[in-house]
Amino acid sequence: MNANQPIPFQTVDWDAISSTEHKGETGMALWKTIQLGNLRIRLVEYTPGYKADHWCTKGHVIYCIEGSMITELSDHSLYTLEKGMCYVVSDNMSSHRTFTESGVKLLIVDGEFLS
Repeated sequence: MNANQPIPFQTVDWDAISSTEHKGETGMALWKTIQLGNLRIRLVEYTPGYKADHWCTKGHVIYCIEGSMITELSDHSLYTLEKGMCYVVSDNMSSHRTFTESGVKLLIVDGEFLS
Protein backbone atom coordinates (compact mmCIF):
# COMPACT_ATOMS: atom_id res chain seq x y z
CA MET A 1 0.00 0.00 0.00
CA ASN A 2 1.32 3.41 -0.99
CA ALA A 3 1.84 5.76 1.98
CA ASN A 4 -0.68 8.25 0.54
CA GLN A 5 -3.43 5.81 -0.45
CA PRO A 6 -6.72 5.81 1.45
CA ILE A 7 -7.31 2.85 3.73
CA PRO A 8 -10.31 0.72 2.74
CA PHE A 9 -12.62 -0.68 5.41
CA GLN A 10 -11.16 -3.78 7.02
CA THR A 11 -11.23 -5.68 10.26
CA VAL A 12 -8.20 -6.84 12.22
CA ASP A 13 -8.08 -10.26 13.88
CA TRP A 14 -5.33 -9.62 16.44
CA ASP A 15 -5.31 -13.34 17.34
CA ALA A 16 -4.12 -14.12 13.79
CA ILE A 17 -1.12 -11.76 14.02
CA SER A 18 2.15 -13.12 15.41
CA SER A 19 3.93 -11.26 18.21
CA THR A 20 7.45 -9.93 17.98
CA GLU A 21 9.57 -9.62 21.12
CA HIS A 22 11.38 -6.42 22.07
CA LYS A 23 13.58 -6.49 25.16
CA GLY A 24 13.50 -3.54 27.50
CA GLU A 25 16.10 -2.49 30.03
CA THR A 26 14.09 -4.95 32.11
CA GLY A 27 11.18 -7.10 30.98
CA MET A 28 9.80 -7.60 27.51
CA ALA A 29 7.43 -5.88 25.10
CA LEU A 30 5.33 -8.10 22.83
CA TRP A 31 4.09 -6.33 19.67
CA LYS A 32 1.39 -7.35 17.20
CA THR A 33 1.71 -4.88 14.34
CA ILE A 34 -0.19 -3.91 11.23
CA GLN A 35 1.21 -1.36 8.79
CA LEU A 36 -1.20 0.52 6.52
CA GLY A 37 0.86 2.90 4.41
CA ASN A 38 2.41 5.33 6.88
CA LEU A 39 0.00 4.34 9.66
CA ARG A 40 1.25 1.77 12.19
CA ILE A 41 -1.18 0.16 14.63
CA ARG A 42 0.11 -2.10 17.39
CA LEU A 43 -1.38 -4.20 20.14
CA VAL A 44 1.42 -4.13 22.73
CA GLU A 45 1.86 -5.97 26.00
CA TYR A 46 4.58 -5.02 28.47
CA THR A 47 5.44 -7.81 30.87
CA PRO A 48 5.49 -7.12 34.64
CA GLY A 49 8.67 -5.24 35.51
CA TYR A 50 9.13 -3.82 32.00
CA LYS A 51 11.19 -0.64 31.62
CA ALA A 52 12.00 0.87 28.24
CA ASP A 53 15.67 0.76 27.26
CA HIS A 54 15.59 4.13 25.47
CA TRP A 55 14.05 7.59 25.44
CA CYS A 56 11.48 7.82 22.64
CA THR A 57 10.76 10.98 20.62
CA LYS A 58 8.12 9.45 18.33
CA GLY A 59 4.54 10.61 18.48
CA HIS A 60 1.87 8.16 19.60
CA VAL A 61 -1.78 7.78 20.41
CA ILE A 62 -1.82 5.22 23.23
CA TYR A 63 -4.95 3.65 24.74
CA CYS A 64 -4.64 1.46 27.84
CA ILE A 65 -6.73 -1.70 27.49
CA GLU A 66 -5.75 -3.27 30.80
CA GLY A 67 -3.19 -2.81 33.56
CA SER A 68 -1.23 0.37 34.18
CA MET A 69 2.05 2.00 33.31
CA ILE A 70 4.02 5.10 34.13
CA THR A 71 5.48 7.35 31.47
CA GLU A 72 8.44 9.48 32.45
CA LEU A 73 9.25 12.61 30.47
CA SER A 74 12.79 13.92 30.08
CA ASP A 75 12.00 16.66 32.63
CA HIS A 76 11.44 13.79 35.15
CA SER A 77 7.68 14.35 35.39
CA LEU A 78 5.68 11.12 35.72
CA TYR A 79 2.26 10.29 34.27
CA THR A 80 0.23 7.20 35.12
CA LEU A 81 -1.88 5.58 32.41
CA GLU A 82 -4.53 3.14 33.59
CA LYS A 83 -7.26 1.07 31.97
CA GLY A 84 -9.58 3.26 29.92
CA MET A 85 -7.12 6.19 29.69
CA CYS A 86 -5.06 7.39 26.75
CA TYR A 87 -2.33 9.85 25.93
CA VAL A 88 -1.38 11.66 22.76
CA VAL A 89 1.96 13.26 21.82
CA SER A 90 3.38 14.50 18.52
CA ASP A 91 6.82 13.61 17.16
CA ASN A 92 9.70 15.44 18.85
CA MET A 93 7.48 17.12 21.45
CA SER A 94 8.41 15.19 24.59
CA SER A 95 11.12 12.60 25.10
CA HIS A 96 9.49 9.82 27.06
CA ARG A 97 10.04 6.31 28.38
CA THR A 98 7.71 3.84 29.98
CA PHE A 99 7.75 1.34 32.81
CA THR A 100 5.21 -0.92 34.47
CA GLU A 101 5.32 -2.91 37.68
CA SER A 102 2.34 -5.17 37.02
CA GLY A 103 2.20 -5.31 33.20
CA VAL A 104 -0.02 -3.49 30.73
CA LYS A 105 -1.84 -4.06 27.42
CA LEU A 106 -2.03 -1.11 25.01
CA LEU A 107 -3.32 -0.12 21.61
CA ILE A 108 -0.73 2.19 20.03
CA VAL A 109 -1.22 4.18 16.82
CA ASP A 110 1.54 6.22 15.21
CA GLY A 111 2.52 7.57 11.83
CA GLU A 112 3.27 10.67 9.79
CA PHE A 113 0.06 12.37 10.95
CA LEU A 114 1.86 13.01 14.27
CA SER A 115 4.81 14.81 12.64
